[in-house]
Amino acid sequence: MGLVSEGLDRAAQKAFTRPIPKSAGAQMRYLVKQLKGTRPVAELLGVSQRTVERYVKDQIHRPRPDLGQRLADAVRARWQPRIREQARRQAATSTGLMIDTRARFGFTAAPGTTDDARLRHLTLALPPEHAARLFDAQQAGATEQQLRAITAEALGEVYFRDGGRRAHGLEVELTDVEQLDFEL
Repeated sequence: MGLVSEGLDRAAQKAFTRPIPKSAGAQMRYLVKQLKGTRPVAELLGVSQRTVERYVKDQIHRPRPDLGQRLADAVRARWQPRIREQARRQAATSTGLMIDTRARFGFTAAPGTTDDARLRHLTLALPPEHAARLFDAQQAGATEQQLRAITAEALGEVYFRDGGRRAHGLEVELTDVEQLDFEL
């Protein structure tokens, strides 16, 4: 996963109404219920089926740090799918997204203008149509490069071209991303 995809997922997770289960046993039981068996959970986490069964029965309480992280990530990815979808749908139709990024922006513009890339910190609201494009591309399995291109195009439209009021023909490229956060 890349920065844009992870940022969109983190934004959707902020809409959760309940926290994910805390204990390893509760997290395993949730995954077993979701994936309908201990074997698929074991394959997902890269452990034996017997290890999953021990967590389910609370015979093991504390996972190794790497397993604990994989377990929490797997639960978080499946937690409250309807709430997550509702938040994405609302952002794509009415509220839009807030983006906070620190990145190097390069430009392709008309001759005689500057196209030197420089580091900028931007925090601005993306309209719902740009949020919808990002979420649709993510769900369609777009690569990180494609998601960055969509994000750069949205930032170019909203910030640099100001909705078509200036900098006509300016193409924005997003490179050297230091930070990228989304908020629904």
